[in-house]
Amino acid sequence: MKEIILIKNGELVLKGLNRNTFEDILIKNMKKALRDIGEFTFTKSQSTIVVESADGEADLDDATDALSRVFGIVALSRAAVAEKDIEEIKRTAREYLADELSLASTFKVEAKRSDKKFPLKSPEISRELGGYLLSKFNHLKVDVHNPDVTVTVEVRDSHAFIRGNNIKGAGGMPVSTSGRAAVLISGGIDSPVAAYMMAKRGIELVAVHFASPPYTTELAEQKVFELLHKVARYSGPITTYVVPFTELQEAIRDKCDEQYFTIIMRRFMMKISEILARHQNCSALITGESVGQVASQTIYALGCTDAATDLPVFRPCIGMDKVEIVNISRDIDTFETSIQPYEDCCTVFTPRHPKTRAKLEEVTEVEKAIENADELIKRAADGARKTVIK
Repeated sequence: MKEIILIKNGELVLKGLNRNTFEDILIKNMKKALRDIGEFTFTKSQSTIVVESADGEADLDDATDALSRVFGIVALSRAAVAEKDIEEIKRTAREYLADELSLASTFKVEAKRSDKKFPLKSPEISRELGGYLLSKFNHLKVDVHNPDVTVTVEVRDSHAFIRGNNIKGAGGMPVSTSGRAAVLISGGIDSPVAAYMMAKRGIELVAVHFASPPYTTELAEQKVFELLHKVARYSGPITTYVVPFTELQEAIRDKCDEQYFTIIMRRFMMKISEILARHQNCSALITGESVGQVASQTIYALGCTDAATDLPVFRPCIGMDKVEIVNISRDIDTFETSIQPYEDCCTVFTPRHPKTRAKLEEVTEVEKAIENADELIKRAADGARKTVIK
């Protein structure tokens, strides 16, 4: 029995004359997701993309799992291919869905007849197949409102497709359709979630991580790489910079008023990230900040931080509380890695009484104590190590 995967591409259908461009990028991303699984063909048909193993040897379980994490796919399903004959459709549905229907208590049948030459109309297909399945699975009852299994038959130009329940897709927009942005990534819970959320809106990610040896360890860096690996399952490969930040942090500690440490550190991070972002043709920065979560994330501190860069700053977690952020981190499997006890540079030299209502003119005046700040910022950016996380 021939089996395929059907892809429903959600909001792409609203893209009008640009729809083909978006679908082509989605198919490109699907090919990347499946490259280690096998060779596949992709056929666009109405609001569906048909994915088929080119040689019939690829593992469709692995393929379905990989495709479920590709942004731009709202739903997907495995489907059997049958000849356009009602008796063949009945036989195929019984055999293909036997396991799924055996475990269910209720079901319904939906039919979609794209080929208007097919002799039975959609309601007639539903009645024929529904009655047949009831006769073969005596324990089943029909429930048209909330069935355990929805059996769907799509009669297309060349074949009929029979499938059971849909699998939820990752949703969103295909990565790279909305440009490129650099995410400031730490080892915490929030920034990987922010990266995931912006990738979901079609943004291709570049990551910037700040390391401060000997205050931070290689374990902290490896923790960040593991987090990015988990995000990359959704976003695709992430070009990543590891920035040597010790010299700048020590200069802040030695020269600046302690209560401004964190704000000035964040401003310098933004300046370095902007340099690296522009090298990668990024049009924005991304952070995991949430208003009021910590002292450096008050509305006043965020304003001072934003003033350090000319790029727009996206903060998808800005209005979320910690519980909401943690829930997403669990969904994308970053939470357990994030809570590993390897601290990053954000916890180095934390002030005892941080300024929460800082004014920009105050912060910039305190910064002047570091006379060679621009030189240190450039040196840190030039010293960044680049790698690609997949």
